[in-house]
Amino acid sequence: MGRGKIEIKKIENNTNRQVTYSKRRNGIFKKAHELTVLCDAKISLIMFSNTGKFHEYISPSTTTKKMYDMYQTTLGFDLWSSHYERMKETMKKLKDSNNRLRKEIRQRVLGEDLDGLDVNDLTILEQQMQDSLTVVRERKYHVIKTQTDTCRKRVKNLEQRNGNLQLGYDTVRHLEKKYATGENRGEYESTITYSNGVPDLYGFCAHPNNIPHGYEPHDPRIA
Repeated sequence: MGRGKIEIKKIENNTNRQVTYSKRRNGIFKKAHELTVLCDAKISLIMFSNTGKFHEYISPSTTTKKMYDMYQTTLGFDLWSSHYERMKETMKKLKDSNNRLRKEIRQRVLGEDLDGLDVNDLTILEQQMQDSLTVVRERKYHVIKTQTDTCRKRVKNLEQRNGNLQLGYDTVRHLEKKYATGENRGEYESTITYSNGVPDLYGFCAHPNNIPHGYEPHDPRIA
């Protein structure tokens, strides 16, 4: 028994529609390839699925551009003429806009091209320059204030570090004077730690009377 006749209408099921499209697309491409080989034909196929996915077949002996050129030559019209005209119009608009911007720059920055302006145009130009100057000045003051605040914070931090270092230095000097006078004989001052950010200071001191006879100290600070 032969296959039943398939009714040609849109397949509603998305999965079945995609499977059918894939199978028949491959079948068309296969037939196009066979026709190219058997008959030395030049074939170009372009397909877009309902999801917008692009598929193309082109005979190995030609290119897509050559096929377009042959198509235009055969029908006697240019496919690119309308697109070229649109590109020319877009280019003209861009040039006009660029020239206008250049003219505004020369007027605002260099004070040139002012001969064709009347009193109203000059007044408007002056107001625009004043507004621009106000914006630039506000931005300048903001940058200066930010930099000033940053410098103040750095100075405050350095002053605090300097104070901590000075405190540590004064403490060491005090300990040196204290043991130089012979106070607290026989005692060892071991470790002094400051919790206010000063690095740990370690002072070791021994009175000469407490050093055993014949002992040679390795630490040059112990005499």
